[in-house]
Amino acid sequence: AVLGHEVAHIANGDMVTMTLIQGVVNTFVVFFSRVVGFVVDRALSRNDQESGGIGYTITVIVCQIVFGLLASMIVAWFSRQREFRADAGSAQLLGSRQPMINALARLGKMHEAELPQSVAALGISHSGGFFELFSTHPPLEERIAALQHG
Repeated sequence: AVLGHEVAHIANGDMVTMTLIQGVVNTFVVFFSRVVGFVVDRALSRNDQESGGIGYTITVIVCQIVFGLLASMIVAWFSRQREFRADAGSAQLLGSRQPMINALARLGKMHEAELPQSVAALGISHSGGFFELFSTHPPLEERIAALQHG
């Protein structure tokens, strides 16, 4: 079931898609940060200097941080949707949803503490709340429910 999930990621072109989405949102982050920086710099500027002043530089840095966080939420949302599709793809490849449901349920019973130290960072965990917006994988319960009802 897990291998089918990964094959579905490959078949769906998820790595290419996620790379393109990340590139597009990063382009918007840079562009809009510079536009806002230009507007702020013009509002603060007393003369018609050509180069950006300190207002431009500070505004661009702050905007890139803020817009970058917003962009990360967008990319994470797309990633979570891709996980649902890969789960469904695994079920389709296997001809049954139950093996994938069983695999997800087993993952849900494991705790990060059970993972070997060398791969602990690769574990999927959910802190909930605001930080769930940055999660690349939906909660296992939601994935199981989607398979059971879909």
